[in-house]
Amino acid sequence: MAEEGLTGMFRLQQTIGSVLCCMCGIQMAPNAANMCVNCLRSQVDITEGLQKRLIILHCPECNSYLQPPKTWIKAQLESKELLTFCIKRLKNLNKVRLMHAEFIWTEPHSKRIKVKLRVQKEVLNGAILEQAYIVEYVQQEQMCESCSRVQANPDQWVASVQLRQHVSHRRTFFYLEQLILKHDAAVRAIKIKQMDQGIDFFFGNRSHAAKFVDFVGNVVPIRSRHDKKLVSHDSKSNNYNFKYTFSVEISPICREDLICLPTKVAISMGNLGPLVLCTKVSNSIMLLDPFTLRHSFMDANQYWRMPFKSLLSSRQLVEYIILDIEVEASSVNVGGMKYCLADAQVARVSDFGKNDMIFNLKTHLGHLLHPGDYALGFDLYRTNSNDFELEKHKGLHLPDAILVKKSYEEKRHKQRGKARPWKLKTINMEVESTSKGRIDEEKRNMEYEEFLNDLEENPEMRFNISLYRNKDYQPYEVMSTTDGGDVPSVPLEELLADLELSDEEDGSENMRE
Repeated sequence: MAEEGLTGMFRLQQTIGSVLCCMCGIQMAPNAANMCVNCLRSQVDITEGLQKRLIILHCPECNSYLQPPKTWIKAQLESKELLTFCIKRLKNLNKVRLMHAEFIWTEPHSKRIKVKLRVQKEVLNGAILEQAYIVEYVQQEQMCESCSRVQANPDQWVASVQLRQHVSHRRTFFYLEQLILKHDAAVRAIKIKQMDQGIDFFFGNRSHAAKFVDFVGNVVPIRSRHDKKLVSHDSKSNNYNFKYTFSVEISPICREDLICLPTKVAISMGNLGPLVLCTKVSNSIMLLDPFTLRHSFMDANQYWRMPFKSLLSSRQLVEYIILDIEVEASSVNVGGMKYCLADAQVARVSDFGKNDMIFNLKTHLGHLLHPGDYALGFDLYRTNSNDFELEKHKGLHLPDAILVKKSYEEKRHKQRGKARPWKLKTINMEVESTSKGRIDEEKRNMEYEEFLNDLEENPEMRFNISLYRNKDYQPYEVMSTTDGGDVPSVPLEELLADLELSDEEDGSENMRE
């Protein structure tokens, strides 16, 4: 009954009043000015006094814009950074309230940038009026100071970074090159030159070189020092011009190296090793005991406080065949990598048909190896080492061999000469001319192929690298398992679509399969 009484009650409907515009007389909702929107806009222009045309200076070499008085801001067309730069260049914009801003498309070669702004302002008797207007920016070309110096003399650098690693291969520089490309760390470099044991980077500003050294120190263990040389001096204005040189040395410890830890280092790590494998190199070095799966991390400061060298490097790996393997325990996760201890019976591939020598050893690759598989390892049975640290460990029993990784060389041999479905970008750098040019080129190509194989086998290495789809790749016939079908490869979902760049935009980078 109560509900019926409520539904039957009389309700007074509220009506919205309307008035006539004092200018044109049309019916409208009442406001503080008693004028319709069209008449209010015809009487009041809130954009009066605001800039609608502006000249900005643009450097065509480094694609940056001048923020007066001397700051150059790098920004791409229709980017968030460029929109912020354009709005900040406007004067008297604080007299109105900015509600929205967006670019209006213009031809890239027109040297015009148009921005549509929507602003609000309180007008007659407290009425708020919103209005949109377009600001046109005229782009004038003018080189920044660093680019004009480079154009005048390309060899006129201010700071150089000499990156060196005293090892017999360039695998670290191949990996470092991809990190530099992904993070645009060397985008300010005037010139890049490949040297015998490293790379030289030349910059037009000392701060750019110092920033690059900081980047390298965040991805690999380094130690650095810097010096300066007086180039010129103006005694009247007391101005000095220096050339700065940063000498950066990368740790000689590389991934897959066998190391005999010095006694003090082994004790500081909780009696680790002393025979350990380097399984990962970033801004710290990961060391793994292949017999106990104990591991430890060593940062750059710890390493350079008590430096040591590797006992054997990855270039001294020998191929073995697995005759039998017996897993001791279940797999464990060590430093983000999966390992499993096992007892294996192996023989050198090079001994087939010569002798019946068989080695029994313990390995940490029990989760990967099966009878009949191939593996790469260090042959300590035939190695004659002159390492002083090894002699200090009295009573140390050396195994006949230490396996490092599974080998797919025989299966890859059947795919040799065929293109990969992915490719990498490379930095366009000058190469130092040497008397062994052809030999060095063949060695570099072989090491680069080994680096590509490592990328396919190690997903953790690919995590920090940008891989691109190879448009020229033609899928060949499906292979069987015995024809190399289980060779590690890069999943398609990890590949990036390669952008179509013109020669001017892509002048500093090349693509390499």
